[in-house]
Amino acid sequence: MPHSHAAERRAPPRNPGAEAGIDEALVRRVVTDFYARVRRDPLLGPIFEQAVEDWPAHLDRLTDFWSSLTLMSGRYKGNPFEAHLELPKLEPEHFRTWLGLFDSTVNDLCTKEQAEIFCTRARRVADSLSMGLAIRRGAPPPPRR
Repeated sequence: MPHSHAAERRAPPRNPGAEAGIDEALVRRVVTDFYARVRRDPLLGPIFEQAVEDWPAHLDRLTDFWSSLTLMSGRYKGNPFEAHLELPKLEPEHFRTWLGLFDSTVNDLCTKEQAEIFCTRARRVADSLSMGLAIRRGAPPPPRR
């Protein structure tokens, strides 16, 4: 029986974000709208305003981050833990507020399927950051959501 190279070829990995119709323009809209809400929030706004010196550059970096998470673009190169270690101690309330604002943003801008993809990744980010920050600071990890 002849050897078939077709069997050795693999299908490209699934990209649920692209399959749901998420594109770079939507990622940019979500990031821009979400961080406008964050900046107006009484709990999160002051933290971000103190930490971010160049909002356009920060939004570009966050767009790369969310593009990597939702579209597997690989554009984000960085370490979110390091940036967040310099912030005041983030409590569970900060992460709950962040997730609430994120959920409302994607529910306003996205289809149900797109919002689910964004929200699933946002919860993973919040869990990972809160756990990583607690461990790096020598505190017990927070309970998982």
